[in-house]
Amino acid sequence: MDVESLAREVEAQLPGRVQRVPALPHELAYEVDPGVLGEVCRTLRDAPALRFEQLIDLAGVDYLEFRKDEWRTSSATRTGFSRARLEEEETVPPLPVGGARFAVAYHLLSVSHNQRLRLRAQCSGEAEPVLDSLVEIWPVANWFEREAFDLFGILVRGHPDLRRLLTDYGFTGHPFRKDFPLIGNVEVRYDPDRKRVIYQPVSIEPRVLVPKVIREDNRYNPALRDSPVPRT
Repeated sequence: MDVESLAREVEAQLPGRVQRVPALPHELAYEVDPGVLGEVCRTLRDAPALRFEQLIDLAGVDYLEFRKDEWRTSSATRTGFSRARLEEEETVPPLPVGGARFAVAYHLLSVSHNQRLRLRAQCSGEAEPVLDSLVEIWPVANWFEREAFDLFGILVRGHPDLRRLLTDYGFTGHPFRKDFPLIGNVEVRYDPDRKRVIYQPVSIEPRVLVPKVIREDNRYNPALRDSPVPRT
């Protein structure tokens, strides 16, 4: 089954409940309303023509700086130091419906039909984004949802054990959010006098990560590079 045939089958099984969004030619992606997320996923798993038995991964997304322009620098930004900004003519998924800051992308696999599908659901709320858990549909979502909570602060309603997974229990903030400081909020070190790990203010001085021209390199000057070599 090719991508377009799969798209027709998905839209026949889920009329009005999913909206197709732009993707690469060999990929299929849909936006789903968070209110029907569980219902849609259950249909994708159980419908004989679809049979997406496996949740490969889910990923949180922060759209805070989405499609914003690059840094202002003297050279190289549009070819070597981009900020994931794509030109208008390229096909890119739009912002989630309603312009939500946070969303979750679900990557599904049908082992029966050897097909893949991506779903995206926006999170309600910005300070505390929330989505329903999919653990009852795909048990593997347990750790994936904990990861999204830990790194993005996305709360998962109905999760059986929602707690941090990758950072320390006393960690402050969510490190994959676009407004999280690059140097962090606190630093950790072992104190030999107290014989334990302690938290303290960050000692690293913040700096702007902008590429700088250290020196001009005439090897890339066309006037010099293309000039004829003098004969001796």
